[in-house]
Amino acid sequence: MIQLVGDFIEEFSRSHDSLELSFTSSSRPVKRRWLNNRLSACFIADYFFNIMPIDEEDSEVEERIEAMKNAVSYIGNELLENAIKFHEGIENDPVKFGIHFRENLDIVTAVIFTKNGINPESVEKFQAFIEELRSADPKDLYVEQITKAAESEDSEASGLGLLTAINDYSAKLGWKFESDPSNPQIITVTTMAQVVV
Repeated sequence: MIQLVGDFIEEFSRSHDSLELSFTSSSRPVKRRWLNNRLSACFIADYFFNIMPIDEEDSEVEERIEAMKNAVSYIGNELLENAIKFHEGIENDPVKFGIHFRENLDIVTAVIFTKNGINPESVEKFQAFIEELRSADPKDLYVEQITKAAESEDSEASGLGLLTAINDYSAKLGWKFESDPSNPQIITVTTMAQVVV
């Protein structure tokens, strides 16, 4: 089973730069790994900045660099936190996190992604949230999710990070769900965010 949802890119040109990191299962609690998530997201943003074509003569280059780094590190951190928090993989099944660089004419796009395993029982609930995310007005849904999170202790699946990526950074999101032939108890989900910088 392979299912694509939203703005998902399956193939990237081998001539474009990319970077991928893997995170294996750890005995440390997720909360202790949070700092590493942010550090990894900032590393990805710095990497992207170093390969991005920049016009040194542009008077607004410093502002553009800062905005690009903020967008990539914020979105990367949100995707990685979600992937690690909801990862149901086995010991040899790491969470993957990375970035692709796409350039088309004058448009430069960062394509940030995570890949992790989830249990099949979680897929339906996650896909229902994705459908709501895709069909609702993102600003209205953001307010609704903040209200729900404030009223409930179960803010784990609030989706505020994804909504912020859409509302604040104009990110286009996509997902790929696929069965793991080596482990039928796991569905692999790749989450992708495209942001023009």
